[in-house]
Amino acid sequence: MSSLSKASPHEMDLCPGLPALLRVDAGGDAAGWASTHRDAIRGLVADHGAVLVRGLGLADQATVATVFGKLTASPMTEREAFAPRTAYPDSVYSSTAWPPNQPMCMHHELSYTLEFPRLMLLACLSPPTVGGATGVCDSPTVLAALPADLRARFEREGWLLTRSFNDEIGASVTEAFGTENRTAIEDYCQANGIEFAWQPGGGLRTRQRRSAIVRHPVTGQRCWFNQIAFLNEWTLAPEVHDYLVDIYGADGLPFNTRFGNGEPIGEDVVHLLNQVYEANTAREPWQAGDLMLVDNIRTAHSRDAFEGPREVLVGLADAVRLSDCSPTVEVRTR
Repeated sequence: MSSLSKASPHEMDLCPGLPALLRVDAGGDAAGWASTHRDAIRGLVADHGAVLVRGLGLADQATVATVFGKLTASPMTEREAFAPRTAYPDSVYSSTAWPPNQPMCMHHELSYTLEFPRLMLLACLSPPTVGGATGVCDSPTVLAALPADLRARFEREGWLLTRSFNDEIGASVTEAFGTENRTAIEDYCQANGIEFAWQPGGGLRTRQRRSAIVRHPVTGQRCWFNQIAFLNEWTLAPEVHDYLVDIYGADGLPFNTRFGNGEPIGEDVVHLLNQVYEANTAREPWQAGDLMLVDNIRTAHSRDAFEGPREVLVGLADAVRLSDCSPTVEVRTR
């Protein structure tokens, strides 16, 4: 397919358990294809929540940056990263550094910040030999599948993210905030509703309360939008959890999540959330040159464990303020 002028679901692969897959023939000109079909492909993302485009032949970082730039005019700079990334020119990032043998649970990118991307762009330059798929999951479907009492509690209380920054696990203070200047970090925290406390030796602990359920700023759909399960201690592999508790203590984990009132989230709740995600996940193994576009509010994404080298580049775009998404809990800022 070389044209999307009459794009419709009948021209796409739509199969249960798989993301919407659009096969194209870019004729060796991925940037030209993206420029010509920008509105059509963005429309398909609006229809399906996520679209995997196959056939662009993306082969290097420069081409990926150009294609990303054709598909969005509003790239974002990442703030408050939970794990390191490599930043490339033109607002392109590496995938988050995360152990290959550990999956990344379903989540919405930067859903703990006050400004987050509405669009994520992912480009595969090199697929792994085993695993490593980026799964996607419809968040309104997840919300509807949750028990009513649990849903009501999270709507009423929101969720709490706690972080203990160090120089060994996860993003460092400098990597997360883009500066090592304490005054600048404190100003950022105060402006973004983040409680903070400096620790002996220069470490930092933070707490931030956010809404677990929001409304999509375009469609008005209610979406389960958070990183409650992904950043919770009970999603970690048992041996990793035990190691981190032994080294840092139960209250000093690099990150953890709680109910919005500060009470711990039980292991049973976290497992339930992950089970609901898995029951509604669509995944397709990456092929070299693939492009995926994800509506970050409507659609959660994950990363399977993998073997072998894997290079997937990431773009964040079309910033949205939490305040424009009908949050259910108040965030107090300076």
